[in-house]
Order: sequence, then C-alpha cells, then structure tokens
Amino acid sequence: SQLPPSPVSAAAPPPLRLHFTVEDTGPGIAPNELATIFEPFTQSETGRRSQEGTGLGLPISQRFAHLMGGSLTLQSILGEGTIARFDIAVRPTDPIAPAIEPETLPPVIGLAPGQPQYRILVVDDRWTNRRLIVNLLEPSGFEVREASNGQEAIALWQEWHPHLIWMDMRMPVMDGYEATRYIKAHLEGQATAIIALTASTLEEERAIVLSAGCDDFVRKPFRKEVIFSKMAHYLGVQYLYHEPTTVPPVATTTPTTLTPQDLATMPDAWITRLYEAATQVDNPAIVNLLGEIPAEHSHLHRGLLEWVQNFRCDKIIALVEHWHEQHPD
Repeated sequence: SQLPPSPVSAAAPPPLRLHFTVEDTGPGIAPNELATIFEPFTQSETGRRSQEGTGLGLPISQRFAHLMGGSLTLQSILGEGTIARFDIAVRPTDPIAPAIEPETLPPVIGLAPGQPQYRILVVDDRWTNRRLIVNLLEPSGFEVREASNGQEAIALWQEWHPHLIWMDMRMPVMDGYEATRYIKAHLEGQATAIIALTASTLEEERAIVLSAGCDDFVRKPFRKEVIFSKMAHYLGVQYLYHEPTTVPPVATTTPTTLTPQDLATMPDAWITRLYEAATQVDNPAIVNLLGEIPAEHSHLHRGLLEWVQNFRCDKIIALVEHWHEQHPD
C-alpha cells in the first residue's frame, strides 16, 4: 500500500505570485528612453530637466524585484503618464497570531513632580525632524537641545552632559554611527542612553546600530507613545497622564467655555502663577495649580485641563490677560 504523505510535504503550500500595478499621470517617458531607463545613473529627459534624483531608483527597484523572484516593467506615454508593473514570488505560511503591540501609554501631559531636570539631546540633519521631537518633549517638561550632525552632538555631549540622546544615524559631516562609537568609548558615555532613529526598514539595520553602541532602536515614522515609553525605560522618567476616568468627559463638539469671571474665584497670587506657567508652556506646573482649585469650581478645573491637554497655553494666557483688564489693580 502507498505510504501517506509526510506532514512536512503535506503542509508545504504551493508558491504564489503577487502582482502590483502603480500608475501615475506625470510627464511620462519617451519610447526611445524606455530601452535604457533601467541602466544605473540613466534618467529620462524629464528627470534631467527637473534636476532631481540620481537615476538609481528604477535600477534598484528592478534589482529588488529580481531578488524576490519577480520582474519590473514599465509602460509609458509621453505627456500622459507611466504604468509600472511588478510581481514577486511568495509562499503562504501558517496563520500567524497578530503581533502584540507594545503597551500604549495614556496621553502624557507632563513630568511628575519631584524628578531631576532631564536633559535630552536630539540629533538629526533635518530641522523638521528635530522640531518634531523637540515640540513633543519641551511642553512635557524636558530640557532639550539640538544638533544637526555627529560633530555637534559630540561637542554638546561633552559640554552639556545629556541624560539621553535621540540619534539619527545618517547625517553629513559625521554620521550617527561614528558619533555613537565616540561617545560610548568614554566612561561617561556609558551612562548616556543613546537611542537610534532611522528610516531603514531592514531588520539587519538593528544589529548594525546596536553594534555601534546604541542602547535601542526606533524606526521612523514613530508614535509619540514609543518616544515617551523609551525614555521611561532608560531614564526611569515618571509622567503625569490624562486619565479619562478621573475627569468628567468633555464632548469635542461642546468645548468648555471660560470667562474672566471664572478666574475671580481664585486668589490673585494663584492667577499670577498660572499666567507665568502658561507663558513658559510649563504643563506640569499648570497641572499642579489645577489641584488647588476647590471641588465646587469644577467648571474652571475642567476648562483649564482641557486647554492643557490640547496644548493651548495661548488660551490660558488670553484668559488671564482679559481678567487683568477687568481688574487693573
């Protein structure tokens, strides 16, 4: 009698091919250029006129398709657009349980009181990337400085002694790998947490980054919860969170309205401290001040907390200034 198929051979699914089509309505490629467009450093006449790119995008994309057992082809009509088609070979696997997302922190509104002044260095050659993190951390109570390359990062590390560095890995002048190796080669640098920020999606990049001395690895684009979580892990930072269960829910369609009369229930000294904290965008100080509002004035507490949660210190400043106009003494 014939033996039954082995479990391995029975379980092995047949190979499949995935087909993709990408179409644009751009300037297109001339027919005589299609024959050479996949050669390295070759650009169409339209690409040369735009003075952008290097002529490597299509050759690299075609190479990736070949490595995955497929091919990449182009169809184009000059002046109308281009259609790119590619396919890759895949083999189905057994169903995989969904990856468990790391625990998501509730919205952070500041640092818990009684902690050190944490110094955070953000290193990236792109100003917009740096400001994204700076604008996330400064309102929460961190002291933040910026560097645009590895040399500046080393100089600031030597002078300012940050507790943690968010390090972009690919930068001109000196990249993040070299800067990290330099810092971690010093005894003081061993106490500085360095977390790599990279847009690479290759898993091999993680091993390279960690071998350079980085303590951890975060891919761009990142979630703000991940940034706060990493700093809590490496620095022991404690945060103040927005806990929906402790505050009456505020409907987004009916935001709380405050008037200068609402402030009149609080002492003048308290209002002055609130104004100073708002002008410095000091969310932890504002939250501490909210704790001094009597329970019978929950409307004032709810309105100010709503503004803090939405980073609207400008509204708090305007409210206090209106109150001063009505109480010039």
